[in-house]
Amino acid sequence: MDILEGLNPAQRAAAETIEGPLLILAGPGSGKTRVITHRIAYLVKVVGINPRRIMAVTFTNKAAREMRERLQVLLAGSVEHLSVGTFHAACAAILRRDGQEMGLSSKYAIYDDEDQINLIKRSLQDLGLDPKQYPPKTFQNAISSAKSQLITAEDYAQRSHSYFEEVVSRVYRQYETLLAQSQALDFDDLLMKAYQLFEHHPDVLAKYQSRYLHLLIDEFQDTNITQYSLARQMAAKHRNICVVGDPDQSIYSWRNADLRNILNFEHDYPEAKVVYLEQNYRSTKNILEAAHQVVSVNKGRKENALWTDNEEGMPLRVVETFSESEEAQFVVSELASLLDQDEARHLDCAVMYRTNAQSRALEEAFMRYGMPYQVIGTVRFYSRREIKDVIAYLKLIYNPWDSVSLARIINVPPRGIGQKTIDELQQWTKGLGLPLYTGLQRLAEDRSISPFSARSTQALTSFYSMIEDLTRKSQEVNVVELLDAVLQTSDYKEYTLELPDGDDRWENILELRGIAGEYKDLKPPEGLTLFLEGVSLFSDTDDLDEKKDVVTLITLHQAKGLEYPVVFIVGMEEGVLPHIRSFDDPAQMEEERRLCYVGMTRAKKRLYLVRALRRSLMGGTNANPASRFLKNIPSNLIQTKGLFGEEPKAPPKPRADGQDFSPGDHVEHAKFGRGVVVSCTPMRDDQEVVVVFDGVGIKKLLLSLAQLKRVD
Repeated sequence: MDILEGLNPAQRAAAETIEGPLLILAGPGSGKTRVITHRIAYLVKVVGINPRRIMAVTFTNKAAREMRERLQVLLAGSVEHLSVGTFHAACAAILRRDGQEMGLSSKYAIYDDEDQINLIKRSLQDLGLDPKQYPPKTFQNAISSAKSQLITAEDYAQRSHSYFEEVVSRVYRQYETLLAQSQALDFDDLLMKAYQLFEHHPDVLAKYQSRYLHLLIDEFQDTNITQYSLARQMAAKHRNICVVGDPDQSIYSWRNADLRNILNFEHDYPEAKVVYLEQNYRSTKNILEAAHQVVSVNKGRKENALWTDNEEGMPLRVVETFSESEEAQFVVSELASLLDQDEARHLDCAVMYRTNAQSRALEEAFMRYGMPYQVIGTVRFYSRREIKDVIAYLKLIYNPWDSVSLARIINVPPRGIGQKTIDELQQWTKGLGLPLYTGLQRLAEDRSISPFSARSTQALTSFYSMIEDLTRKSQEVNVVELLDAVLQTSDYKEYTLELPDGDDRWENILELRGIAGEYKDLKPPEGLTLFLEGVSLFSDTDDLDEKKDVVTLITLHQAKGLEYPVVFIVGMEEGVLPHIRSFDDPAQMEEERRLCYVGMTRAKKRLYLVRALRRSLMGGTNANPASRFLKNIPSNLIQTKGLFGEEPKAPPKPRADGQDFSPGDHVEHAKFGRGVVVSCTPMRDDQEVVVVFDGVGIKKLLLSLAQLKRVD
């Protein structure tokens, strides 16, 4: 079998280029995942490269899973020796194997955003800084930005030139101290520590350089300085580095991605071959041309002349509505029409927006009209309170120095250890220079040293004994049996079921138990290690169920890498998309334009660009002009609908009883006389009707009170 059968000439050229640096500039829908997987298969099947000598990294678990599934088919199941995963997963594995060289425990904990914030709060407390005056999130962002540029706490202190930077340097240093005491790493540490391991231990780097003859990196435009530096370290010996990306889809500068990495690749690797993947297999000609016109305004890009053999397709629909509520009504109405005419299924459709706050009006409309949907990026499964609690038990059993997990569950369920006792415990152990768990150990060994009441001392030592028993059990039983033991020993099941929404929370815990079941055949404690690592590296888009027949509501940032036959982009207004924060920053404005381009190129067949004249968002109401991006789309590619053109169709009828009105209806009011309905906004048990009355003007009325009559 020709392993490259079905590839177009450019894809084939990329797959067959084996030696030296290779830059693949792959536009949206051009088959980049196909090229990467076929290139790996070609290396193994045709060139004869041992699979264990190939490493492929990408940015999401979803992309890594898709890559591995395709390789499973191409290589007839021989994928167990391939290193395919995310940057963070690859570095986590390297640090578990070789982190001891730099004094890192192989049982280190991985702290997520919430854990980091909790540790920063402790750092502020230790430094006597008020979290109300110094928001923890600000420090988290500053520290993350520093680590993504390989700036240590010591480096940061030397570079500080302002009062704020001096405060950040102190918090950064204390945060690092607490991380070390907890034998924990945050997400940025996974990358930074791997780089430092290679930098300070050349023998370890040489081992990985010798092993990996070929390095492939997907979504290269999303790499930060640390990731780019890691890639250069790994590829320095053989220089067989293949990177795939698209500067026009670089939308993560807020995560410290550096567009210069892909733009400067040819400068850093002068001998690099460049292959352009320009044939788009996803979108219609109209969608592709409109998206190109939007992004081509940018200056910081490499021209990629995308083209397609697909049909010309329908014009883009530019829809203008009065408010965010009517915008949501239009979306639901149009979806209902497409579904009724069998032109789409729920799972074929996605509604995309710039900020999570925009989902509120959409969710209200979807719920009111009974249309099934899923929201991506809200409260993640692993961020739910009960899930975090159970995982905190497992993390503490695995790594008893994990102070964040200990503080979280030391009194959950309640066991007589109040916040005052926890604060006193932290102060006592800090004074002794001990981690929290070591303090509990000392207390259990000799209660005479206890500064606490007899009751508190008993509660603390009982908790310590419970964790010690569970820790011993973790060496003997699989991860599912350990989870069951945690629930039973701690009485967490009874505690959960007594909560007002206890049944739902218990179902979530059972779901977690099912996930743990995937690791039950691994010997202890390996199963616990891999389970906790998988949980820690879970990302937002992993919540996406692409097979469930529901409409997907998702931010534009999270939509990258996805595709749908039908796409609605709402909020096409100045101040929303582009976001108001980008107005005074040309680089940020270019990224907003790329973000719009990414959203537009998710669409296969139909693309709706929707705006509201008046929008209530995050506590304010604004009347914003149309997005400047709409002005870049040639008029022959669009069909305008709404305020300044054809009236939007009436939304589907609400499920509530009573008379309903639609925009365009002529009505009569006892006081205001005759008028025309211009919008109807569903409320929980009512409707807000906006009517233009003859000689009176615009009035907002509640349908239940207005006693409107429909007239001819």
